[in-house]
Amino acid sequence: MGSLPQSILFCCDHNAVRSPMAEGIMKKLYGFETYVQSVGVMNDLEIDGFAIAVCEEIGVALNRHRSRSFDEMEENGEALSGFDLIVALSPASQRRALDLTRFYHLKVEYWPIMDPTGLGETREQKLNVYRQTRDQLVDHLKRKWGAQP
Repeated sequence: MGSLPQSILFCCDHNAVRSPMAEGIMKKLYGFETYVQSVGVMNDLEIDGFAIAVCEEIGVALNRHRSRSFDEMEENGEALSGFDLIVALSPASQRRALDLTRFYHLKVEYWPIMDPTGLGETREQKLNVYRQTRDQLVDHLKRKWGAQP
């Protein structure tokens, strides 16, 4: 297992499901040992209600999350070069992160986390798919940096 980076940025397509889940779970597992943020390639969606619900089940509050894009992050004065690690959770966000960091000495990792949106017919089926995504994130984080301190 690796040591925790000082700062980490999670990214996905819309910053509405996977990356906010990863941000919230990372903060829950590791507290304030690492500065954690999340962004999307676009920010055209609000935080997903199913993501909020399944994270609430494990004590992670996402209801105050506000989606933002890479561009908005930079416009608000937070530079990508300030992060030690970028974790892309979708192919589009990986491409965007690699494109934006091509002049920086910055590590970009890709974690193939399932996109639960649009899967399942009933509310319970949808919740189960979102739980799978949540649990994939928990497993990746614990394999990478160990169990909760």
